[in-house]
Order: sequence, then structure tokens, then C-alpha cells
Amino acid sequence: MTSPWLGEFLGTMILILLGDGVVAAVLLKRSKAEGSGWMVISTGWAVAVMAGVFTAIACGSSDAHLNPAVTLGFAMRDGHFAKFLPYLAAQVLGAMAGAALVWLHYHPHWKETADAGAKLGCFCTAPAIRKTFANFLSEVIGTFVLVFVAGAIFSKSVAAGGPAAGLGPYLVGSLVWGIGLSLGGTTGYAINPARDFGPRVAHAILPIAGKGGSDWGYAPIPVLGPLTGGLLAGALLRVLGV
Repeated sequence: MTSPWLGEFLGTMILILLGDGVVAAVLLKRSKAEGSGWMVISTGWAVAVMAGVFTAIACGSSDAHLNPAVTLGFAMRDGHFAKFLPYLAAQVLGAMAGAALVWLHYHPHWKETADAGAKLGCFCTAPAIRKTFANFLSEVIGTFVLVFVAGAIFSKSVAAGGPAAGLGPYLVGSLVWGIGLSLGGTTGYAINPARDFGPRVAHAILPIAGKGGSDWGYAPIPVLGPLTGGLLAGALLRVLGV
């Protein structure tokens, strides 16, 4: 019953359920984690990535990308693009499903929260300072680091010495934790088109109590920025033979 498409779908669903879930825990009123801050959010996202990767592998995707920018970057590195569109569909749909579960899980808290921007922030990203080029560049840099360092973690040089079997998801989770702490303060580090677009669509269609708009004017940046960063990282990995 397992398959690469199912693995990407379920892995991304778990990624968003836990990742957007920790944001909801921190931002929504009368949550016991309300106001606990950026360290909790960045740590929760790191664990969400680790859990999503393990889920994807167990359910049939040995790639466990969970992210169109990662899929595109590794396709650029390897010169094979056949997986991109099927994985893209699975990742976006999985992200939508995960976001819907966050809405359901925190159902009583949406009504208790007056701030429509905080509600949107439980689903997708927004910049701290809205400057189009700077926001785009932040997403390019963050995603470049994600794809390039992930490629290094699983490179032949590292594999020769070995990370131990099963350690990879923990290392990728730690990488995302570092990106969040170091580079995430500008845009909220989408670094994943599916992670931002799928939940943004879910926010637009779900009957969330007191929600505002879905900020579609900003939406292209956390899609195009990560795809650009992934492509650049993949190209460099290809040039270096990593």
C-alpha cells in the first residue's frame, strides 16, 4: 500500500500538523503555550521536519523531500526532473490536509482570538518588514542553505564515514532548527512552497471564526524565493559533484 506519492503526502501532512500546530499553540488565545515565543516555534518546526521525514520514509518515499524546493534542487543536481510534478502535488495536498487538522485541533481557540493576523500566521508566513526584494532574498538564502547543507549531509563524502542509519532525519531537523534561529526572523522562513501555499489555501477555504484575508499579495514570495534558492543550491551541488 505504500508509495513515494503517499509518503510525500503523509510526511508533509505531519510536517504541517506539527509545524503549524506549534505556531497555533504560541499565538492563539487561551492556549497553554500562548506567548511562549520564537524558541518554541523554531524547535517545534525542527521536530516537525524530523517527524515528517520519518513518516515519509516509512510510507514509501525514500526521498522524503516534503518540499518542492528540495525536490527541484535535487532534480537540478541529478539532472532528472520526472519526480517534480508528482511530488509537488503530493506535498501541496499534504500541506493542505495538515493545515485543516490544525484548524480542527484548535477549533475552540479561533473564536477566542481576536487578531486575524495571528490566525493567518498559524497557517502561512508573513515578513517582519514588508520589502519585496529583501523578503525574496531572505527566502532564497534560507532555502539555499537548506538544500545545499542537506545535500552535504547525504553526500558521498559524508556517507563514506557514515552518519549512522536512521540519523538523517534528526540531522535535517537540526538543520531546519538552525535556519529558523539564524535566518528565520525576517520572513518566518517558509523555505518550502508547499508549506506556505497549501496552508494559505486552507486558510482561504476553511470556516475559521473571525478570519481576515489570506494575504495573497505576499504569497508569491514564499513560493518563488524557495524555488530559486533550491535551484541555485542544486546547481552548485552539481558543479561541485556533491
